[in-house]
Amino acid sequence: MSVSGYTLPVFACASAMAALHWLRHDQAVTSVSVDLISPAEMAEIPIEQVAGLSDHMALAITRSEPGDNLDLTRNTPIWALVQWRVGDGEPVIIQGGEGIGKQLNADYQPAIYAYAHRLLQENLLRMLAADEKITVNIILPFGRSLAVRTSNPAFGVVEGLSLLGTTGISQPLSTPEQLTAFRSELEHKASRFENLVFCIGENGLDLARQLGINPEQMVKTANWLGPMLVAADVLGVKEILLFGYHGKLMKLAGGIFHTHHQLADGRREILAAHCALVGLNSHDIQSVFESPTAEAALKYLRTLDTVTGSDWVNQVYTAIAQAIDTRSQAYIQSHSTRGAAPTLCGSVLFDRDRQILIKSKIGCMLMEKLC
Repeated sequence: MSVSGYTLPVFACASAMAALHWLRHDQAVTSVSVDLISPAEMAEIPIEQVAGLSDHMALAITRSEPGDNLDLTRNTPIWALVQWRVGDGEPVIIQGGEGIGKQLNADYQPAIYAYAHRLLQENLLRMLAADEKITVNIILPFGRSLAVRTSNPAFGVVEGLSLLGTTGISQPLSTPEQLTAFRSELEHKASRFENLVFCIGENGLDLARQLGINPEQMVKTANWLGPMLVAADVLGVKEILLFGYHGKLMKLAGGIFHTHHQLADGRREILAAHCALVGLNSHDIQSVFESPTAEAALKYLRTLDTVTGSDWVNQVYTAIAQAIDTRSQAYIQSHSTRGAAPTLCGSVLFDRDRQILIKSKIGCMLMEKLC
């Protein structure tokens, strides 16, 4: 049985509450009760350390515990520096310190998103008198070093980690129990629709909604694309649109059907191979292969197109999208036990700015049906 833990915003909030408690009572606490808001339940979070730095400032530390999840933030410390404030402004001002990422597409604002803001605001406001004001600075001492192992730069977040999420519960996305939950959702939607959209994560789900795709036809797969494709075929789904970020979905072009980065990668090999297949020269293929991320490789190809007036991005990604469709069909066929024609797959890939990068031929056809 898998165990769910809590998301980073919960531990940031707990640290801030413990620091504020010190300022108010000049006393350390060993745990605090955080109202998760979503879901509507309380969580008791251990506090590792609390220190008063002055009469007006205190620091508290928690450690991340994401439960049975492949999460690189496990056991990382989360600091909250809280200080009394006088003057105008909101009662609770939240800032991002060292290790909190910066949003390139939002004037370098700290990557502290809506749920984290709400969680901190609501829990801390309950501890303040009507005329009291505080500033909260969230610090992730190892955030910058951990961030290099994530896809954050692909989504415009640099120099640290995000306080991201829409819930306080950290779902174990890589456990068999979570796959069971996804299959249950798939079974429900397959009973209603012949055409479904598979999205790996929240970015895909959100963009698909914006494009006018019916949310009832969307299924979140996390990294379980292979098992979910097979399950859809067993359930008789006729068509599936694979809708995802290019740096994740391209793994299917290399036959990788569990896409968690700790289990398999191969993105630079897949990109370099398809560059070679469409005729890119060896120097540029090497530059693509040596790119630190898929997004960096895409940027290199786009620059090459601009400088030379060529069309390499379209050629390379058209080949990748076709390979995704072909490999997905073959994967389903190899696991299919029914006599009817297997589920048809098409693909749509988007970039870090959530702009559509390429649609395969089948993906284009399916998009026209779905939008």
